[in-house]
Amino acid sequence: MNTRTRHLPDASTRPIRPTQLAHVVLRARDLQRSRAWYLTVLEARPSFENEMVCFLTYDDEHHRIGLISRPELHGEADRHAGLEHIAFTYGDLGQLLATYRRLADLGIRPFWTINHGPTISIYYKDPDGNRLELQYDVFELPGEVEAFFAGGNYEQNFIGVTFDPEDLIVRYESGEPLEALTARPSLPPGRTPWDMVVQ
Repeated sequence: MNTRTRHLPDASTRPIRPTQLAHVVLRARDLQRSRAWYLTVLEARPSFENEMVCFLTYDDEHHRIGLISRPELHGEADRHAGLEHIAFTYGDLGQLLATYRRLADLGIRPFWTINHGPTISIYYKDPDGNRLELQYDVFELPGEVEAFFAGGNYEQNFIGVTFDPEDLIVRYESGEPLEALTARPSLPPGRTPWDMVVQ
């Protein structure tokens, strides 16, 4: 038998960080309803399921969302400390807007659409009230995001400015430059960042 000695990396001299965020697991009051919602919203597929659990994926990870059946729980996701939202990034603004349109045609409507500055974000609530953010990253490089923060943009407005997705689609399809579509506008006169928040 051929064995080799292994040594653990020295975590005291070099940080050891995760390589990726693998998945999120949620408790669902109605497993089949939540399963259908996530399959639809994320264009996902089940990788494993039975009457108690459902693991969903949309890429090469074995599961991105896990759902556990807990019908005895109350649906008050917004009333407790804990998870605020889960975010998923799309490859370009057109993909995000096409997903918004597809879901709207199916009766799945966002509760909040906002240009945060670094992202164009569309927020939904799942059947149990958990919040899901579908987003497009405005900046391609980390340094651009850092420059946005360093420029005082979040000191002035740490939330962003709401937008009408239908209007953004019209502008997108008319050929307006991407820089104009994604530029975060100033707050409307007399409004504060908190006025941009929708629950």
